[in-house]
Amino acid sequence: MKEASLDIKDLQLNALLEVTQAVNNNLPEDDLLKIYKFTLLADLKINKLALYTQREGNWICRVNFGTKNNLIGSSLPEEYMELKNQMGLVKASFDEFDAVFPVYHKNKLLAVVFIESDSELGVQNRFLNALTNIILVAIENKRLARQQMEQEAYRRELEIAKKVQNFLFPKELPKIERLQIEAFYLPHHDVGGDYYDYIQIDENKFLACIADVSGKGVPAALLMSNFQASLRALVRQTKNLKEIIEELNLTTYVSGNAENFITFFAGIYDFKTKELEYINCGHNEIILKHEDKIELLNDGTTVLGMFDPLPFLETKKLPKLDEFFLFTYTDGLTETFNENDEAFEFDRLLEIIKGECPEDLSDLHDQILKSLNEFKGSRSFHDDITMLSCRIQNK
Repeated sequence: MKEASLDIKDLQLNALLEVTQAVNNNLPEDDLLKIYKFTLLADLKINKLALYTQREGNWICRVNFGTKNNLIGSSLPEEYMELKNQMGLVKASFDEFDAVFPVYHKNKLLAVVFIESDSELGVQNRFLNALTNIILVAIENKRLARQQMEQEAYRRELEIAKKVQNFLFPKELPKIERLQIEAFYLPHHDVGGDYYDYIQIDENKFLACIADVSGKGVPAALLMSNFQASLRALVRQTKNLKEIIEELNLTTYVSGNAENFITFFAGIYDFKTKELEYINCGHNEIILKHEDKIELLNDGTTVLGMFDPLPFLETKKLPKLDEFFLFTYTDGLTETFNENDEAFEFDRLLEIIKGECPEDLSDLHDQILKSLNEFKGSRSFHDDITMLSCRIQNK
């Protein structure tokens, strides 16, 4: 009897050494669980076992042998999720097993183990607890290390995206007597998917635009950077707004895999002909104020990047515009919510635009932001907010 007890202790010691060596060799998680399983099968008198651990928020069976049914992937019943740190008896749902015990590390439940054994359960419990603890602490440490590496990779990716995005926006906007352009940009995350631009085409023409990509964060910012580069390259090749939109749509369709889309508004103004040509690609209602009248610029096409070719495409030309004010924005502005879950909406914005326009367009943006902050109260913004205003005095 004493000799048998020594044999069991030798087996347990060998098992611990084998598992420790596997941990020290930094083997993958699945390999550690395989070694755990085969150690119990080959060296110890464990007839049946089911090991449940938490994975992606769910408690599931990761190691199983000896049972009538395969339990791998099955969920742990709720009644076993609050076990104290001691062995307990199984209930009818797990009557194949003799006992169940939890495995804790620093007051955190790492695993729930069900066993049937020919050996004394108290002895097996202590050893299995130690063996399981070694394996699962190693797996937990791997998870934490992997999480740290992922966070570091994301941080570096974010830094790159922020640097890329800084190049998206024009460094300077015109503020002269005949043309004043003002912009405001507030990303919801460190980087966002909104974009605005001003591009001087020649001595008489310029393009102003605003865009909003579906999604948020780094992927949205990178897609938008590709969009901006394509736009600037196209403007150097052609002044035909329809051709520009067709090519932008194709570029977005390919780079976004038809899963992401971009709403876009662009206008080209000619100081010589006093004509504004524009297109609205599924974007918000753009406001044109001319001779104290309001016109909403909605003509154009659907969003870019979802269909190739676009199902319909139309540019609109507005002649005889010598003095006017153009206000563009993204939907993060009008879709800001207050504490009663009410949206700011377009009508509130329109009432502000209908008022007297300040000499300095940044004052108008400040006025809109003040109204927006008063409206939302303690609620936070849930999307990027961008505004681009343009005033022409071309008498």
